[in-house]
Amino acid sequence: MTNPMIKATSSDDIPGLRTVLDGTELFPSEMLADMLAPALAGETDAFWLTCHHDGEAVGLCYTVPEDLTDRTWNMLALAVRPDLQGKRMGAALVQAAEQHLKDKAQRILIVDTSGTDDFALTRKFYAQNGYEEEARIRDFWAEGDDKVIFRKAL
Repeated sequence: MTNPMIKATSSDDIPGLRTVLDGTELFPSEMLADMLAPALAGETDAFWLTCHHDGEAVGLCYTVPEDLTDRTWNMLALAVRPDLQGKRMGAALVQAAEQHLKDKAQRILIVDTSGTDDFALTRKFYAQNGYEEEARIRDFWAEGDDKVIFRKAL
């Protein structure tokens, strides 16, 4: 397999990224265009990255600055088309986001996920990519579904 190409998301990526979202059910794909609009128009510091494989958009990463902090960012969305998961494309997206932030002298990147068994592989992914569990808010998403916050110093 060739190395994935990671670049800033463009409007041309939307159809492929909708497929990613439909496959992962991260959030409804109909929301994507509106969510991307401020970044595509250059109206926000938040950024979107797209992973391309064989010329197709197959993954995304969405990262925003945390309000009222000193150079802390939050990775709100990370997804790779299900048939390509486990091939280091998610790791490539995370590394590209981290590098983008390091180049801008940012300090911390956080990400949160669910504490349920269904998200055990997600938590393992972040740990394998150098993130440490920083906090857990019990019953955050629903009763029995904790919010697990991971942190990485840049």
